[in-house]
Amino acid sequence: MSTSLSHLFDANVAWVDRKTRKDPGFFQRMAEQQSPRYVWIGCSDSRVTANDVLGLDPGEIFVHRNIANIVHTSDLNILSVLEYAVDHLQVEHIIVCGHYGCGGVARALSGERGAMLDHWLQPLTMLYHKHRATFDAFSDLRVRINRMCEVNIEMQVRRIAAMPIIEKAWARGQSLNLHGWIYAIDDGLLRDLGPHLSSIEQRDALPTIDNCVITPADPVSAVRRQAIAAFSQLDLGDACCGGDGDGLRCVAE
Repeated sequence: MSTSLSHLFDANVAWVDRKTRKDPGFFQRMAEQQSPRYVWIGCSDSRVTANDVLGLDPGEIFVHRNIANIVHTSDLNILSVLEYAVDHLQVEHIIVCGHYGCGGVARALSGERGAMLDHWLQPLTMLYHKHRATFDAFSDLRVRINRMCEVNIEMQVRRIAAMPIIEKAWARGQSLNLHGWIYAIDDGLLRDLGPHLSSIEQRDALPTIDNCVITPADPVSAVRRQAIAAFSQLDLGDACCGGDGDGLRCVAE
């Protein structure tokens, strides 16, 4: 087997050829500056790449990835990324996006200890131990892991919102919005999980992460949102209930 990875260089050439055929000035614009509107805090999982998932070109999103999309407030890497993105690039949106079936989250729930990875996952492991009865009430391990994936995202959004970098931006009136999303690898769809925060006041009004464990959010995909919007435009009273004004109840039944 070749060790030169020449096939990857060949793929790079083919990619450049496709981009320049479609847009001859693409790489010249990329070289001049980057002006992304979004920051993506995601998992290192090779199946979840921000540009592909969002359908964006290079230069449109600023990306930081790590195991299980954990936000450590002492992590110089993520602090540097956020400071540069907020203060220099003036991004408008910070997205924390995890994914269902996350291997890092599964490790945090596994009880295995001792590796460097376990130090990284410790905040998530501690949350699991605190609410173990709630999570273990799900007999299906996959459901348990996926529920923890959701809670993990909500926790990391709160951690970002508590950073002085973010507080300072909000205090000076900078437009900066935090979002919690989750991605399903098995269907390719993003789901809006929340919370969504645009100010210190909104952050301070949030329920605690412990409350989130007990009261699950309802992740909503764009497909579902579009279906709800289309459904709400139907004249359901005339369509299914003879105009008696109780159409929604009839469809639900």
